Amino acid sequence: MNITDIIRNKRNGDELSHAEIETMVMGAATGSVPDYQLSAWLMAIYLQGMTENETTHLTDAMARSGDMLDLSSIPGIKVDKHSTGGVGDKVTLVLAPLVASAGLVVAKLSGRGLGHTGGTIDKLEAIPGFKTTISNQHFLQQLRHIGVAVAGQTQNLAPADKRLYALRDVTSTVESIPLIVASVLSKKIASGADVVVLDVKHGSGAFMPDYASAKTLAEMLAKVGKNLGRSVAVMLSDMEQPLGAHIGHTLEVEEAIQSLKGEGPEDLREVVLTLGAMQLMGGKKVATLEEGKALLAEKIASGEALAKFRAMIDAQGGDARVVDQPELMPHAARQVTYYAPQTGYIHALTALEVGNALKTLGGGRDSKEDILNLSVGVTLHRKRGDYVEAGDALATLHINRADTETEAMAALARAYHIENTPVNNTEALIGDLIWAG
Repeated sequence: MNITDIIRNKRNGDELSHAEIETMVMGAATGSVPDYQLSAWLMAIYLQGMTENETTHLTDAMARSGDMLDLSSIPGIKVDKHSTGGVGDKVTLVLAPLVASAGLVVAKLSGRGLGHTGGTIDKLEAIPGFKTTISNQHFLQQLRHIGVAVAGQTQNLAPADKRLYALRDVTSTVESIPLIVASVLSKKIASGADVVVLDVKHGSGAFMPDYASAKTLAEMLAKVGKNLGRSVAVMLSDMEQPLGAHIGHTLEVEEAIQSLKGEGPEDLREVVLTLGAMQLMGGKKVATLEEGKALLAEKIASGEALAKFRAMIDAQGGDARVVDQPELMPHAARQVTYYAPQTGYIHALTALEVGNALKTLGGGRDSKEDILNLSVGVTLHRKRGDYVEAGDALATLHINRADTETEAMAALARAYHIENTPVNNTEALIGDLIWAG
């Protein structure tokens, strides 16, 4: 099949056939189609879009471009979760053991962070000894034994996505909804879960800047997932300000542990309980969201969720003492506080700028090869809607290198917007819930 013809067809707005899409995807996976032709094809998709049918074929082909993890030997319903990324998003660290403690099998393959967004795998590596790279055999045995495993993606899981994503990043085609759908769902389908719950975030710290575009993405994710035989549910959530009070790898593990003890921030708890209830509904454990949230709250109160987290750490070679002794994780050498420059109400706490502060300190990446400083971070003392007086502590930087302080403090100054009038209309944390399958 002629590659130039496929590019031309999409450039002209034609609907591509399954065979044409398969040719391009396998060419991306094997290297038989060069970067310049893949880049032209991606730009044509960005400009012309794709139909639901095309997007479904693209997602399926990308999922089948490499290994497909077979979880059929594991008893019970297997669930997975994915977030489109944000600042302070440590949800998986709480959600995975919590849902497993309620009787579902949580099989989670996660990625690393890039830019200002943190990756689950990076956060788990703040736990001494924790192995994020484990064999498929280990992964399956752990699922059978304790019902939960969170590990890094294998090199051959949806390899077409790895190449196409790298090209999207340098060709300014990242925002294309069909390409986002295929990238997210291909990895989830290749991972083998029966039920997939997705958290699509919107706002300054998220992939999708506004609610309307996030909802369009969420609806297409649900439709394509259903077309490919998966039970998919999508939650829309606000990432205009960071989630929780701690941003940074060690700090977020600590906050996740506090949440599993029932002592975490309310916004994180709300997101976790909603996503968890959606997974329980998909797994036929409960009939309603309210029933699911109540069951999960019981698992936190009883200590079962925290016990499952300890078991997961132990199973993956980590030091489970961190649950009671967080000082065993790496911590920054110095703390510096950012104070309110004026009296008033916090009208905005821009997540992107808080993420930039973390990146400046060494906790974020410009490329996947960058080595993170797991000890640095930001603790937020006040958030959107709060009244503050001049001189009140707004946030604390956890710093290792003195030369990063000025720029990180400047990012916090840009993040906080204080005005004289009260905040009347703060955006709801959780928006629409979209179900399919």
